[in-house]
Amino acid sequence: MRSSAFSLIELSIVLVILGLLTGGILAGQSLIRAAELRSVTTQSERYLTTVYTFRDKYFTLPGDMANATQFWGAASTNQTTCRTTDSRTLSDAKLTCDGNGNGTIGESAGGYTFERFRFWHHLANAGLIEGSYSGIIDSGSTLDATPNFNVPAAKIPNAGFSLQYSSTSPEFFSNFSGYSHVIYVGGERAGNTYAPIFVPSEVWNIDTKLDDGNPAMGRIQSSPSTSAIIPNCTTSTDSATAAYSLSLSDKLCAYTIIPGF
Repeated sequence: MRSSAFSLIELSIVLVILGLLTGGILAGQSLIRAAELRSVTTQSERYLTTVYTFRDKYFTLPGDMANATQFWGAASTNQTTCRTTDSRTLSDAKLTCDGNGNGTIGESAGGYTFERFRFWHHLANAGLIEGSYSGIIDSGSTLDATPNFNVPAAKIPNAGFSLQYSSTSPEFFSNFSGYSHVIYVGGERAGNTYAPIFVPSEVWNIDTKLDDGNPAMGRIQSSPSTSAIIPNCTTSTDSATAAYSLSLSDKLCAYTIIPGF
């Protein structure tokens, strides 16, 4: 009588098939992640380029543009209301607000902190980036940068790009020597997109392609090892010796772009 049990050969075949399936899934996930990282790298380059294209065309920075309503119409006849309330509908999504034209994007005086969200709105209005952005804070939030609402989403899950005008960035190595603009690339967090979302080797890869591979120098930078929100992405608090923590495989990093405008 034939036994109903599996033979060793049959079990071996099943194990081999399971191994191949597992290996295929893991390889597929790795390829998907690599494609996402290439897309984020491309986005980072493109956003830098589009700002200079915008400035060449309109002679001002997006968001700070003092005559934006002459090109795209005003979201409100009252500019104070315009800066804090989104009264547009889907049929008039280009309606916008003027910046103050002082060469900086998003300082707090006079409500102009919202320039940092109109930055993306003006770029989209000019046809230089994809998407539609509100130009104001996320409703019910305090200066929240929300991907696909008022800032672009990154081509990686749960991440986005946001812009800040600041003198220091306490979670990053950057000390801007006075005031400067900085673009944050990371997970959504109240205020900006700088929650850790990348493995250290991933940011090292982006930094090496776009800059110098050094987390504390150049236009692509990350956080010191003692950062309260983004710890252990790098090996040190000393900008002279810090390196990416390449031996770690957890998502410990976000990064900043120092655009130079």
